[in-house]
Amino acid sequence: MKNYHLLLLFTFLGVSIAQSQVNQNRKKLSATRTNTPPKIDGDLNDDAWKNVPVAKDFVQFRPDNGVAELADYKTEVKLVYDDNAVYISAKMLDPDPSKIPAEFTNRDNFGNSDFFMAMINPIDDGQNPVMFIVTASGVQIDSKVSNGNNEDYNWSAVWDSDFKITDFGWAVEMKIPYRALRFANNDVQSWGMNFHREARNINTRYTWNYIDNEVGRWTQYDGLIENFRNISPPTRLNLYPYASVITRTEGNHTVADWSVGMDVKYGLSENFTLDATLIPDFSQVGFDDVQLNLGPFEQQFTEQRQFFTEGTELFTKGRLFYSRRIGGFPTDQFDVGGNLRDDDDFVNGKKVNEEIVDYPGKVQMLNAIKISGRTKDGLGIGFFNAITEKTEATIERTEQTQVGTDVITTKNQYKVTTEPFANYNIMVLDKQFNQNSSITLINTNVTRDGRFRDANATGLLWHVEDKSSTYNIDGSFRATHISDDPTETTPGYSFDTSIGRQSGKWRWEIGYNFENKDFNPNDLGILFSNNEQTIYGFTGYRQLKPVGIFNNFGINWWYNVNFLHKSGVYTGTNTGVSFWSETRNRFNFGGNINFRTTSKDFFEPRQGSTSGIFFERPMRLNINHWGSTDYRKKLAIDYNWYYTFFKGIPKNSYGFRFGPRYRFNDQFSLNYSFRYNQVDNDLGYIDSNNGDIIFGERDRTTYENTVSGKYSFNTNSSLSLSFRHNWSKVPYKDQLFSLDTSNGQLVPTTFTGDYDRNFNSWNLDLNYFWQFAPGSQLIAFYRNSINPSATFAPADISFTDNINRLFDESMMHTFSLRLVYFIDYNDIKNVLF
Repeated sequence: MKNYHLLLLFTFLGVSIAQSQVNQNRKKLSATRTNTPPKIDGDLNDDAWKNVPVAKDFVQFRPDNGVAELADYKTEVKLVYDDNAVYISAKMLDPDPSKIPAEFTNRDNFGNSDFFMAMINPIDDGQNPVMFIVTASGVQIDSKVSNGNNEDYNWSAVWDSDFKITDFGWAVEMKIPYRALRFANNDVQSWGMNFHREARNINTRYTWNYIDNEVGRWTQYDGLIENFRNISPPTRLNLYPYASVITRTEGNHTVADWSVGMDVKYGLSENFTLDATLIPDFSQVGFDDVQLNLGPFEQQFTEQRQFFTEGTELFTKGRLFYSRRIGGFPTDQFDVGGNLRDDDDFVNGKKVNEEIVDYPGKVQMLNAIKISGRTKDGLGIGFFNAITEKTEATIERTEQTQVGTDVITTKNQYKVTTEPFANYNIMVLDKQFNQNSSITLINTNVTRDGRFRDANATGLLWHVEDKSSTYNIDGSFRATHISDDPTETTPGYSFDTSIGRQSGKWRWEIGYNFENKDFNPNDLGILFSNNEQTIYGFTGYRQLKPVGIFNNFGINWWYNVNFLHKSGVYTGTNTGVSFWSETRNRFNFGGNINFRTTSKDFFEPRQGSTSGIFFERPMRLNINHWGSTDYRKKLAIDYNWYYTFFKGIPKNSYGFRFGPRYRFNDQFSLNYSFRYNQVDNDLGYIDSNNGDIIFGERDRTTYENTVSGKYSFNTNSSLSLSFRHNWSKVPYKDQLFSLDTSNGQLVPTTFTGDYDRNFNSWNLDLNYFWQFAPGSQLIAFYRNSINPSATFAPADISFTDNINRLFDESMMHTFSLRLVYFIDYNDIKNVLF
């Protein structure tokens, strides 16, 4: 314990460590103060740009790293500032301006467009810049980078920009207000900064300060903009009030609702920000890619609620935070369905039947806040809190009382709590140093009202590189405490560490990890299985400069040797070889060959990994290939296919995906994807019956059709479509099997039952988006959907028959209109005072 305290003291109270050596020859430029800021219109003739130092002599980042820019594609950047904002202009030469790629897209989407990017890091730590990007069609893109490589395009700032296609090429002007940046309140400042220019026609990215793409992270190679003088962080208070109306129709039943609320961003200090959502409304979130799940683990979905996708980089460390837990399915600790009565006969003259008449599928979040930021010394601090309301299922109880020859029936309803009032907390301390390393302490806590379980998880994480960013040590120690009873807790823990070489052409890593049988972060995090340990590693070669027909390519070999943790039983080995590449003509392709030895699966039997019961899986060899053609062309195609061989059994697994996309013009494009998967003679768990574990042999077929498209009226107004139909049919063979718990083999059984499955998930979303003012939007949303859990048809039917039956089912129609308005406190203050 004494050593643990010393480690925390070393980590979080500050140490002096030398700066990284990967960026020794950084370019420098002096910032120029202006009294007459430029008009942001894409015209570079403003007086503010005269007699200003120029950032020039750009260098290739890719494909030919380190080569000087071509004479016909030279770029010149200028920067000025005043008391309110930083202003940046870029003049970019192009020999044929009429052919500059300039696709219209929604905000934060690149499309097929040239672009200019300003990457700004006021604390100059080499790890946490923000990026402001303008495409050649005028689309704004912004992103917050964390830990040197995690780009968060969900982060959004309100800033101003414009562009012009000219006779020399094209030009960009930006105004980035100080409210969009985090910087110290010092009289004289120097900021890390780099400028990127993408030229799609020649497949080239240029940067002002040279980036060695074989060493370190690209955020470590900023140039330096010096001599910002007498600028002060403004009061950062932004309000996003919203109002929405929504209607839902299913069959002849229509429900209408409305909501008002507000999101708040407030700068607590020059480096820390409070984000809050009050009375949140998530009615316009995109649909989940639900699919039939026959395995022992839950399906994981991506987060689509903006509050949980923006600015959460601190909270996601250690894989202890899976935001879908908040406002997700009810805990249902008391197994509502399992406790219902259903009397077949009269007992003492009475018969009772209970059924669920209303079971809410999700928990309502009441509000949430997060506080996050980083000091100038590299200490990141994060606090997150969310509250969810009590959720109840409604049970209808029917009592029949026999009086003589008469039966008297009475009905009443009562409620059962499926999720109590709950509080979710996260606290993070993240110390970064050396422009490439960090040590993190994170704690998550879930407290539920009443007899429902509470949970606590803590993680200590480390990623340490040498000063040249060549070698690293990476790992974590995590512990969980689950309390189903106030007087008892169940502790669990996991450990992972590795050492590797990450720079240069040859790279490698070797490591070890385990989770003990009681490690369980799933109240607020996600983990599919515990009681496992693995020795793992990889070695690989990469060529990042053009050679022959290739722009770049690489080959990797990896391996895992797996054991149970508690018993130490060997469960199997996985290994594989992968290849990836990009040609000079922008054709990306690659493939994998993966091998698994005969293995022991302790999870498929659903008896717990400590039971000693396993299902023996046969030796397997998987081959797959993928490819993607040049997105610069109007027609591009993505595809992949795979085939899996199994030793000793007649099982086969194969499938493919074909995805053409067509850009009709710079405003209109459509993407289509068809996926087909087939598994013949699959063996899997069905049920448990009087101590027997029943398996079945099945054929599984999956079809998935998806369509997405967009039409952009201009850079601030667009219409978009998203459609997905996923169909899986799983007919079981007549012969079922019982699992021999002594050796993991299957033996025929006389047990029978109907376990065929037919699963459909249908969703169609249509969105109209209009940004009528900076940061303010009007969004009209329509969804057509069918319950993804439907099992309304036999399993052994054709695709056409399934579609006909599908449209006989009840559809849900949802329409909503949402208005969000951006209010900056400083604008109000300037008007009123």
